[in-house]
Amino acid sequence: MKKIYFLQAFLLGALLSTSAQETNKKVEELKEVTIIKSKKAIEQRADRTIFDFANQPSLNSGSVLEGLKKLPGLIASDIAGMMYQGKQLDVFMDGRPLNISSNELNGFLEGMPANAIEKIEIITQPGAEFPATSGGAILNIITNKNAKNFLSATYTNSVNVTNYDHLRWRVNNSVLLNAKNKYFGWQLNMGQNYRENAVWATLYKEENGGQTVITSTATDRTGRSNFLKSALTFDFKKDRLLLNYDLNHNNNGNATLTNGPGFSSQDQSDSKGWRQDAVATYQKRFTDKTKKLDFRYNFNRNQNSFIFNTTGSTFNLENSSDQKLSNLKFDYSQPIAFSDEGKLSFGSLYEVLSFQTQNRNVINLDYQRKTTAGYFEFQTKFSSLSFILGGRAEDYNITGKTDTNDLTPFKQFRFFPNASAQYNFDKSIFFNLNYNKKITLPSTSALNPNNTTYQNQNVTTIGNPNLQPTIYDNYEVKLSAYDYAFIGYSLSSAKNQVIQRLSLNSNNVVNTNENAPEVKVHNFNIGLPIPYMLFTKGLTETLKMNVNPDEMNFLFVYAGYQLHQLPTIETKGFWVYNLISQMVLPSKIKFVANFSYITAKGNYYYFIANKPFNNTLDLSFSKKFLNDQLSVSINLDDVFNTNQSEFMAFNTPLLSNNKLDTRRFGFSINYKIPTKNKLAKETPILLNNDKKEETGIIGN
Repeated sequence: MKKIYFLQAFLLGALLSTSAQETNKKVEELKEVTIIKSKKAIEQRADRTIFDFANQPSLNSGSVLEGLKKLPGLIASDIAGMMYQGKQLDVFMDGRPLNISSNELNGFLEGMPANAIEKIEIITQPGAEFPATSGGAILNIITNKNAKNFLSATYTNSVNVTNYDHLRWRVNNSVLLNAKNKYFGWQLNMGQNYRENAVWATLYKEENGGQTVITSTATDRTGRSNFLKSALTFDFKKDRLLLNYDLNHNNNGNATLTNGPGFSSQDQSDSKGWRQDAVATYQKRFTDKTKKLDFRYNFNRNQNSFIFNTTGSTFNLENSSDQKLSNLKFDYSQPIAFSDEGKLSFGSLYEVLSFQTQNRNVINLDYQRKTTAGYFEFQTKFSSLSFILGGRAEDYNITGKTDTNDLTPFKQFRFFPNASAQYNFDKSIFFNLNYNKKITLPSTSALNPNNTTYQNQNVTTIGNPNLQPTIYDNYEVKLSAYDYAFIGYSLSSAKNQVIQRLSLNSNNVVNTNENAPEVKVHNFNIGLPIPYMLFTKGLTETLKMNVNPDEMNFLFVYAGYQLHQLPTIETKGFWVYNLISQMVLPSKIKFVANFSYITAKGNYYYFIANKPFNNTLDLSFSKKFLNDQLSVSINLDDVFNTNQSEFMAFNTPLLSNNKLDTRRFGFSINYKIPTKNKLAKETPILLNNDKKEETGIIGN
């Protein structure tokens, strides 16, 4: 026991849980007391970290991308991509891969309001049941809500403005409707997002002790997006049929003023996109509730068009792409006889993807990919020690051609093992070791030979159809306590890592992607909650307090150190800092301050930060009214307008500076429309109710 309390004191995790455990014991003795389970803002599990979005106004006041950037340890940028604690993220939604990346992914997440999100799961150690193509880690965006045995409705609204040079508006609305009876249940979530924002970018060439402007742009962006998520569920005794259909549409326009050596122009671009996703899932259940069999068919189509015009010039673009993906999979799991908590799981997947791009109606890329996969995973526990051992075999057949030649085919069979061991000191403190081998196939947006963002006389952005897959070996060791406190180290070793590169020829810059032979990313991180009462009452008295960690005054400190090792290059690491302060003010007003800071001079692959990156202070005030049916919040983001980026491109004299209108002010409301039956029992999630939801494992 002394060792356990030493760990509790070291991590300060006991400050958030000791009294809660005592309270639960008392509740169990009082049979007539109703137990209400409140959601945790952050929840640490052996293989993932879960962030509650629905009940955190500091996260859900803007777009999904803006909320993600506030998560401790997550970096989202055009330079480094999307990383969490040094691992490249494959983005899922409701348990299914989005199959988009790069600028297209950022645009999709910018166009979706954060108040439509229930929670975010970051799975740092995906097991064999997940696609081997998940790479380093998975970010799973959960939009699901609980259905009730009566018609219920929730309306959310958010209004924000920025005032860097003049007012720009951002408005989103969404409504959630759901109901369930003894025959079937249904759910409908729909909304819209209107967004005005601006970006100022300058690209310099350093020569002869000075700087020459290659291009300077000022862009006003207007984004319009609409989304619809629907679900039907039918119960057949123990079995269940789930039908899901999602639709996203965006219509974005940019107006850009451009200057460079010997030219100036007024540019216009318009991009439109349709994303459709349909899923049918049949869940077979048995008398033994731990035994499960699921069948799922998924069809996804993603269509995009991009038109670019320059005033008084023939320098124009008309590009489009069409991606279709379908897969069929099954998953089976059952307990094993010699272990109370042991389980055996296995399944298979067959997937077909086609991707076609056009330039002025001329097909310049026709890409085909077929994947056949099977997996097994074995879990068991002996006293305080638990093990997971699994493997996934995948067979790839990738072919294609451009308008000039055939792509290098990739036809391989590979096996991807994973292993995990965890020792539990008690129910809330555990130490675990993890290893997995993964692969990342080049995203279709990186393969696209067409420019789908912006270009001018001096700057061109193109895809690389000849990119090869990346193979990862991921290692992690971690000590966690009581959801909030942890300390860990991870190493991700990648071969043929896809990275962004800039090349310069005179004053002409080309932005593209290429394979780096080998990249190693080392990441050390620590998270520590510090209750403010510790400074007034001391450690002994604080341990005796009966507190709810999500309703107390505390400071959460996160620090992470990353080092990107590249072949033949001497690189430097950088520190990532996040400070989150929560205070409950009079009248139960919750005040949250979020400060982020990433140090300069570190390497982000082939880029070097010239100034601190992601330097921002965000504030929010929130309060609930009408018996918690109405939630109102006020937010102030990037209060001091310090969030900007400046990077040097390795082995070139290029310096890139970007500033967005990140300082914004606004408010959000969430109104649960009253119902007559307030005691109605909640039923399981309709949208993608997965067989492993109760254990925290999502489907793939």
